[in-house]
Amino acid sequence: MSSIRVADATTAQVGDEARLPAPLVLLLATGAGLAVAALYYSQPMLGVLGADIGASTRAIGFVPTLTQLGYALGILFRVPLGDRYDRRRIIVGKAMALVVALLLAAAAPSIGLLLVASLAIGVAATMAQDIVPAAAILAPPAHRGKVVGTVMTGLLLGILLSRVVSGFVAEHFGWRAMFIGAAGSVALIGAASWRGLPKFRPTSRLGYGALLGSLAALWWKYPKLRRATLAQGLLSVGFSAFWSTLAVMLHGEPFHLGSAAAGAFGLAGAAGALAAPIAGRLADRRGPELVTRLGAGLTALSFAAMALSPLLSTQGQLWLLVASAIGFDLGVQATLIAHQTIVYGIDPGARSRLNAVLFTGVFIGMAASSTQPGPMPPADVDWFDYAPLEP
Repeated sequence: MSSIRVADATTAQVGDEARLPAPLVLLLATGAGLAVAALYYSQPMLGVLGADIGASTRAIGFVPTLTQLGYALGILFRVPLGDRYDRRRIIVGKAMALVVALLLAAAAPSIGLLLVASLAIGVAATMAQDIVPAAAILAPPAHRGKVVGTVMTGLLLGILLSRVVSGFVAEHFGWRAMFIGAAGSVALIGAASWRGLPKFRPTSRLGYGALLGSLAALWWKYPKLRRATLAQGLLSVGFSAFWSTLAVMLHGEPFHLGSAAAGAFGLAGAAGALAAPIAGRLADRRGPELVTRLGAGLTALSFAAMALSPLLSTQGQLWLLVASAIGFDLGVQATLIAHQTIVYGIDPGARSRLNAVLFTGVFIGMAASSTQPGPMPPADVDWFDYAPLEP
């Protein structure tokens, strides 16, 4: 990997038709997946975890909340630093911080320390949002969409598999073992990133305050950024609303399905993960704008198709929900890949800040869809069934 050098402030020294070495792409995809997985390890373990440390159901519910809050704050206040400092050092530094936060969670004797660790995990897990712009920088323009799509596949698989792995490990080895194992995996990816990633020259000399202030300037300067952020934010409203209410609907009339069946719908996220590199290749060949239209159209069609549900039998309604869930997730994730390709091509010197703006819009959309109060899951129900697959 050391043969890859960053020649200037924005791009690696590779030709337009060159391809990144497969081990480097694998490193980026694995790093993104393991980083974002740290956000979701706690969710299927909440019941066991709460009983073990003597925390109430209400108190233990703040663990995933603070983790997501930390991630959102990290995106807004820490990710822009990628334009100011060497991204390799930032990625490795956040990996070290994530290891410490995970070990702190593993050793937490009480809910108070666990909540502090959860917030820290969320902030440090934003190394995933440093890895994706790094991949866009290293990728030659002709293959940027494919590379970003492949790295996003790793990120999405990290989200999808994290809950399955943590549930299994917690059941057989205990919840503390899961946090310790997660810390070990992140430590390995941090060491591999230090050895395998090239150095990145800073693309900005702005101070921290000016760097954050430039986010608003970028927003007003680039119409493409505004369109991409608003479009993905609106899609996120529907995405979060769909997955947040699905489990409750399946428990009621006319399905009366248990939590395991409801949770199985989360596997629809695999469609988005597997389709990410395909969407990236299509964006490279036909343009990302086409992919955004196709993805948004598929999302709208999948959502509208559920209006046919009253006309079908119970079994027909269930199959329609399955098809809609797959189409919905596929459309949203394909559109996200296309929007990332558009945003990363706007200003090579501001990719981290552009990425921060885009994902701030995504989180605002998700938060907006959850403002209405809804029923809380029972204390003995696995939170995997209630947690949507998020970027």
